[in-house]
Amino acid sequence: MISAEKIILGIDPGTTVMGFGLISVKKGKMEMVSIHELILKKYPNHETKLKYIFDKTLALIDEFHPDEVALEAPFYGKNVQSMLKLGRAQGVAMAASLYRNIPITEYSPKKIKMAITGNGNASKEQVAGMLQNLLKLKEFPTKYLDASDGLAVAVCHHFNSGTITDMKSYTGWESFLKQNPDRLK
Repeated sequence: MISAEKIILGIDPGTTVMGFGLISVKKGKMEMVSIHELILKKYPNHETKLKYIFDKTLALIDEFHPDEVALEAPFYGKNVQSMLKLGRAQGVAMAASLYRNIPITEYSPKKIKMAITGNGNASKEQVAGMLQNLLKLKEFPTKYLDASDGLAVAVCHHFNSGTITDMKSYTGWESFLKQNPDRLK
C-alpha cells in the first residue's frame, strides 16, 4: 500500500554548519515540515563534529520518521583536506540514515540548483528565494543558507522522484557497497 504522505529529509553536509530540511509531500503538494542547522565550528576537533553529525541525523530521523533521505554529494575542489572532511561528514550522515534503514540518494550541487532555480550556477541566495516561493513561506525561517541548502536537497529529491539521472541511491549497506566497490578496502 502506498503511503498518502511522504517525508523527505534533505541534508547539506558540512563541517562548519550542516543544513537539514524536511518536507512533507501529500498528493503531490510540498510543505516544509522543519529546517535545522547544526553549528559545528564550536566543537574542538573533527571527530567530535562527526559524532554530533551522527547524533543530530539520528535524532531528526527518530523525531520526524522520514521515508527517504537525500544528500548533497561532495563537490570536487582544490583543497583535498576540506574535501576529505566534507566527505566524512557526508559519510556519517549516510551511516545514520542507513542505520535506520532509510533509503538515501545523492545529488550533485549543480543538479540541486538546477532543480530549484533552473540554473545550475545559481547562488545560495537565489536558491533560498526560490524555495521561499515554492513552499509559500512568508519569510525564510533561518539565517543560515546551509539550512536552506538542506531544504533544497529535499525539494530536489521530490522533483526527481522516479528519475535515475545524475544520482545514486542506496537501500542499505549491501547496496552501497555494490555500487561503490572502490570504497571497500
